[in-house]
Amino acid sequence: MHNADLTDRPTDDGANTVRLGGLPIALIDMHTSAHAFIRMALDARNRDGLPFYSTSANGQVIALAAKDDGFRDILLKAGQIHADGMPMVLLSRMLCRTPLPERVATTDLVHAVAALAERAGVSFYFLGATEDSNRRAVAQMRATYPDLIFAGSSNGYLADREEAVVAEIARLKPDILWIGMGVPYEQQFVARNLDRLRGVGVIKTSGGLFDFLAGKLPRAPEWMQKAGLEWLYRLFREPRRLLVRYLSTNPIALYQLLTKSG
Repeated sequence: MHNADLTDRPTDDGANTVRLGGLPIALIDMHTSAHAFIRMALDARNRDGLPFYSTSANGQVIALAAKDDGFRDILLKAGQIHADGMPMVLLSRMLCRTPLPERVATTDLVHAVAALAERAGVSFYFLGATEDSNRRAVAQMRATYPDLIFAGSSNGYLADREEAVVAEIARLKPDILWIGMGVPYEQQFVARNLDRLRGVGVIKTSGGLFDFLAGKLPRAPEWMQKAGLEWLYRLFREPRRLLVRYLSTNPIALYQLLTKSG
């Protein structure tokens, strides 16, 4: 496998960007994002072109991009970077000439896209998480959206299976491929395999999406999400896993946001 040349990847020309934490973040809302995914997925059918590649940024991503030039380069080659963190939205109102319209969390975006995909006949493929979480996530989406088409699914523990799974996805050509392997593994997976996934319409990196859909990780109350405190809720739920991450990434992310935004 090799790193694809992402320079000719399609971009969403309808989405302008704003510089936030040193990254070009899409000035786009949930509704527009969902409709754009459907439009691009349908337009890509039978064209055998590179997928439209959309990823997301939060504090962890901003911090890692500041420390790791290789990861930053991969990130910057995406066609779109969503703001998947309410603190980014709130800080953009103070630091940017044009503030972000809203947070585009993948855990919400997948529902907005699925509702449209049902009517448009757009197919999904879920790649990531454990076998149990992946299976339960697919089952939950099928229960919620009975007419949603799943081209296929696979857990994210690829090891020596990566070539075979990529070949399967390339053969099935799902309209939208959701990849939930966590940062930076999902972005690295896309960089390695994008060229081999021609014919797939849209690729969206999704972090822990499938664990949320499977019910393994509950969402924070809506008021905490709107106040930018979902990170605090998650820390309370998973202190051992998240405390070190937050302590090591949040100060770097905040510095990047305060000094490299505009």
